Amino acid sequence: MADVKVLKPFIGGSFVDSKTGKFSDAYDPSTGAVIAKVPCCTADEVKQAIAAAKKAFPEWSATPVLKRVQILYKLRDLLIEHMDELTHLVALENGKAWDEAQGDVLKAKEGTEQAIAAPSLLMGESLMDAAVGYDSVLYREPIGVCAGIIPFNFPAMIPMGWMTPICIACGNTIVLKAATFTPQSALRIAELYKEAGLPDGVINIITCSRNEAEILLTHKDVKAITFVGSTSVGKHIYTTAAATGKRVQALCEAKNHALVLNDAPIKRTAAGIINASYGCAGERCMALPVVVAQEGIADKLVQAIKELAEKLKVGCAYDKSSKLGPVVNAPHKESIVQWIEKGIAEGAKLVLDGRNYVVPGFEKGFYLGPTILDYVTEEMTVGTQEIFGPVLCIKRVKTFEEGLALMNRNPFANGSVIYTQNGYYAREFARHTDGGMVGINVGIPVPVGMFPFSGHKESFFGDLHTLGKDGYRFFTETKVVTTHWFDEHEIHSDAVSTWDGTI
Repeated sequence: MADVKVLKPFIGGSFVDSKTGKFSDAYDPSTGAVIAKVPCCTADEVKQAIAAAKKAFPEWSATPVLKRVQILYKLRDLLIEHMDELTHLVALENGKAWDEAQGDVLKAKEGTEQAIAAPSLLMGESLMDAAVGYDSVLYREPIGVCAGIIPFNFPAMIPMGWMTPICIACGNTIVLKAATFTPQSALRIAELYKEAGLPDGVINIITCSRNEAEILLTHKDVKAITFVGSTSVGKHIYTTAAATGKRVQALCEAKNHALVLNDAPIKRTAAGIINASYGCAGERCMALPVVVAQEGIADKLVQAIKELAEKLKVGCAYDKSSKLGPVVNAPHKESIVQWIEKGIAEGAKLVLDGRNYVVPGFEKGFYLGPTILDYVTEEMTVGTQEIFGPVLCIKRVKTFEEGLALMNRNPFANGSVIYTQNGYYAREFARHTDGGMVGINVGIPVPVGMFPFSGHKESFFGDLHTLGKDGYRFFTETKVVTTHWFDEHEIHSDAVSTWDGTI
């Protein structure tokens, strides 16, 4: 217990003692030990964070963008300098295997680098002589205080790669509601932002329950909400915040499918599926939990996946030789076990069972081995609802058309994948899949930060996605200024301007 930290919210540039009487345990998933006490900030503390962000906004928004991004340059260098420390922290609090934890931090760095491009991407548009003698210019201006609500599964990338860099590069300030399970990575990077020279109050981080977080959705000083999490919560956030005039981007659940055609190379395809399905213990919205196999290769494919899955080393997250770390906590592990049992009860065939996996020396950790359920049908909830764990479902189809139709009937549409060597089918798939991010022989089709993270259907609510040019549009408001200068004749005449916005 001596090593258990009592965490503090980061408000107005400092860590402050919370006056709450309620704390939650944060665990090291590899050992099952409590490593931190996380405060449930009071309603007043949430409002204090919003007030700090509001106070910082006028000066920060008036800072030229070229100066704003200088801080991001310094932050990028600090992320590189502290890469091992941050990687260990992500692995410690989340349970990602070392390489995956490092990837989480690298994605935070990538988002920071994309935001460094703000001077170019914030440039507006102009038209001289929109009408004779009238010139129009479009400017992009910051919108004010923004709020980010963070999930547990990417404690560095989502708050500090997706939400914060573009937001503050555009001149806004932000209040982040960190995930109670995994808040330490974001809090540490907030310290690095301060070291990089970020003014107090531009970034604020709180931890609290949904009750206190509700303040962010309705507070008059919060102008935008960016959220990643479940679809049920995303719908609530979208409807509640939009009803109070806020702009919202809500990135929600997924059940990504991959269609594997008969001509796909078995070994190479199986290797791609292993990485996509079991990476980060399946705790990512771009995981690949369902493979739709054409019947001609289904048996060989399942056997190849099983053989590779059995070779994965399940182990402690910060053991660099581990390939599959634990899931985030005991309740989530139990939820995944219940899903596996439900799949069996629904009639799926259990090909590989990871429910009783024990790592020697880490018996109290929250480990699950890779699991495969075959002959999953559309009627089985295990194949249609998000499990968020290392569980792969196999569905079987006769034709390309049947497989595509099956995939498009799913209510979620984050990513979709096809494995084939046939260019015609690959093109038809890209054109007609409902998925917003499409992989052709790419198991995890997450685009680089220059492109938006484009979920569709029940996977996203809003108009502008995170990252890419969408990100800049989301965090700015447009203003169009029309100008007319009088010449000497007009100044001394009775001529009346006839500009009415028409040509």
